[in-house]
Amino acid sequence: MSNRVDIAYEKAQAVLARECSPLGLMASPEGYPHVWARDSVITSLGAISTPGHEDCLRTSLQTLAGQQSDLGAIPNNVSVATGRLDHTNAGSVDSNLWYIVGHYVNHRMTGDTGFLRAHWPSLERALLWLRYQDSNGCGLLEVHEAADWADLLANRFNILYDNVLWYAALRAMAKTAATLEKDGAQYDEMASDVRHKLRIVLWVGPESADEWGPTCPGHTEWQHTLSQVDPVLIKRPFFLPYVAFRDYGDYCDVFGNLLSVLFGVANPAQERRILDYLYQVGIAEPYPVRVLHPPIHPGSKDWREYYRNNNLNLPDQYHNGGIWPFVGGFYVAVLVKTGRQEEARRQLVKLAEVNRLGMNEEWEFNEWCHGRTGRPMGYPHQAWSAGMYVYAHRCVAEGQMLVFGDKTWR
Repeated sequence: MSNRVDIAYEKAQAVLARECSPLGLMASPEGYPHVWARDSVITSLGAISTPGHEDCLRTSLQTLAGQQSDLGAIPNNVSVATGRLDHTNAGSVDSNLWYIVGHYVNHRMTGDTGFLRAHWPSLERALLWLRYQDSNGCGLLEVHEAADWADLLANRFNILYDNVLWYAALRAMAKTAATLEKDGAQYDEMASDVRHKLRIVLWVGPESADEWGPTCPGHTEWQHTLSQVDPVLIKRPFFLPYVAFRDYGDYCDVFGNLLSVLFGVANPAQERRILDYLYQVGIAEPYPVRVLHPPIHPGSKDWREYYRNNNLNLPDQYHNGGIWPFVGGFYVAVLVKTGRQEEARRQLVKLAEVNRLGMNEEWEFNEWCHGRTGRPMGYPHQAWSAGMYVYAHRCVAEGQMLVFGDKTWR
């Protein structure tokens, strides 16, 4: 690997050194001076192993727990300046999901069982709130559009990204319960059910044939929707982004599919199909990775006029096919997990290069870049761009995907 890979590692640590606030990890001092649930956990996959950041995730989780609602909802973000919730987004289902996963990550990396035990009641409330998001009792979460990390995208109802995280959160709860010598069998059973349903409802193709039985797909509404999906699509080399009320998306949500491999939702055949497809369409060109393929254009049923807001979600931009370096970090990690080491090393070099780019200076670790030109368009000094570079670098250096890649998670 090039020397730039190691320079990027040092530069990423320097960015992270500026992100730790008294309330936890800021997403970005310039653009997002808040403690975000998802950003804190994702950033910490790399940052928690960085000197001086050992307690940052714990602090973020404490801040989020302190603002948990009476119903159990975890805030999307908390302002570092005021210590209060910020309500600028449409809602956030994945805050609860990452909050639960974050406690598992923190314990895996620090071994702090006392913190886990103290937060167990909060975790149970967070999980109960999530269970109420299954409005029709199908076992998967029903999520309205723009209510997760893709906060300007019309994924909706049974969304891949949120439900892969639902599987991960349930697995994390089961393992947390075991650590605390509690019975977590119910959570494991629920997780297995979620994985099974994702494999049959959101996958179109023979790779999920073993999942089908006489009672599948189970929920009546899924029968109506899948009766339209299978004859039209026949097969797809990725999980669909969503299945809704007699509707479905037909594009690749790259982050959701990468998480399906990372957490173990995808079976080995599905993993191969997903990663082969991402390679075939050049998802890491010009840099890793574009988060949606193909982009959604005006006239598509998935286009929304609010995509024009602030010039953000136009084709090849933002969530609509823009390049997000933090997701590129997940791509590298998944390549390592699946034994594609040479490709992982190659993509790490490109990930270093995209993080080097900037509007005002080198090594900005920008939030996102244009999907075709590769030029930075987001806020600089993004914590999860830096944190996920550190994580990707460590995965490549150690030859294994950390935290979720060993038998402890499986």
